[in-house]
Amino acid sequence: MKQLSLETVQLQKVIGGGQTLGQLADGKKVFAWGGLPGETVTVQLTKSKKNFAEGIVTEVKVASPQRVTPRDPVSYLSTSPWQIYDFEAEQHYKAALIEEAFELHDIVLPEPITIKTDGKQYGYRNKVEFSFWWDTERNELDLAFFQRGGHGKIPVTGTALALPAINEAAQKILTLLRTTAIEGRNLKTLLIRCNKAGQVSAQLYFKDKAAASLLSPTNLKALDCGIELIHSDYRSPASVITERLLAIGEMTLNDTVLDVPFHYATEGFFQINLPLYEIALRDMQTFIPADRPVVDLYSGVGSIGLTIGGENPTLVEINSSAVAEMRRNIEQLGKPATIIHASSENALEHIRPEATVIVDPPRAGLHEKVVDELLTKAPERIIYLSCNPVTQARDTAYLAEKYGIRAHFGYNFFPRTPHIEHLVVLDKK
Repeated sequence: MKQLSLETVQLQKVIGGGQTLGQLADGKKVFAWGGLPGETVTVQLTKSKKNFAEGIVTEVKVASPQRVTPRDPVSYLSTSPWQIYDFEAEQHYKAALIEEAFELHDIVLPEPITIKTDGKQYGYRNKVEFSFWWDTERNELDLAFFQRGGHGKIPVTGTALALPAINEAAQKILTLLRTTAIEGRNLKTLLIRCNKAGQVSAQLYFKDKAAASLLSPTNLKALDCGIELIHSDYRSPASVITERLLAIGEMTLNDTVLDVPFHYATEGFFQINLPLYEIALRDMQTFIPADRPVVDLYSGVGSIGLTIGGENPTLVEINSSAVAEMRRNIEQLGKPATIIHASSENALEHIRPEATVIVDPPRAGLHEKVVDELLTKAPERIIYLSCNPVTQARDTAYLAEKYGIRAHFGYNFFPRTPHIEHLVVLDKK
């Protein structure tokens, strides 16, 4: 394959996807990873289209004073490309991206944008998924992450983002795999989770079902963590569960959210950064009237509705695994709650005018049917937590027909990455 050109670029501004925008000599825009605004850099182009190009910074000729040395110098672009920003700059740019997202829809947020943080920049992730790499020179297996902007992989020993117990467990599992005849082509991924107490559970996904038999239950037990061997169809690029082959130890983890206990499966959805999530929940709680019912759309395992949703919240969720964990959590709590196993757009009858409606949708934002129903039913208050301020701003613009912004807060759930969480409280005009 023909390699694209190297270009010298003056970088100008950070954009919503996390890259930095510059301009090539021919006037074409270029979106670069690994650079900061104001820097002069060399960019290796990885994609070139008619109106834009993408690339990776390979050399910094004039550095920004906001640049810092990344903790993971080899792999940071794969996991957390903002490791090169000093933390104050990261906070600033995240606030600016929220403001820009709303300005694009002619919405002026009523208060200055603040990004809340607990100050912990690394060692916060309670879930990491590793790939594998076979080193042909050493004839040995390595953990790996996929290379950003390409199809290759980068060997790693861990990631600075993870809780220490995750990296320790990953190395133990890798050491065991190296004692067998299992090769990189036999494997798909290694998923590891860790709770607040340091309990670890892991899932090892095999493309080759027969290769799993090379790991003995005795050796797996010696890892001193819950571990499950899973066959995942090689035709699927994702690590989906085709067949559960063997489980050793406890595969369900327990954590508390605002002192409310929750169970969740290793592969199930649960928040990645619990301390920041609890800060957001406390903010949301101050806007939930005690005398109104709560409808929690896109509710996952119920970690919003079951903590701050008052008595008998209505929880709407489409994912079967999440609903199963939600039922288990409700039974353990002995708390009345109404579960609606459906997509939010197919549960519109549960949006009621007298309710406080909480929405925490995926990155795509609210389904248009949900927006229409909110405008039709017009509940007094909508509490909208989002992992994508761009789609949140779009939805807020639609809802502006009947709603104004009462309050808003930003949260740095994922330090050293471009990802932003933003809360908007909407009150009926």
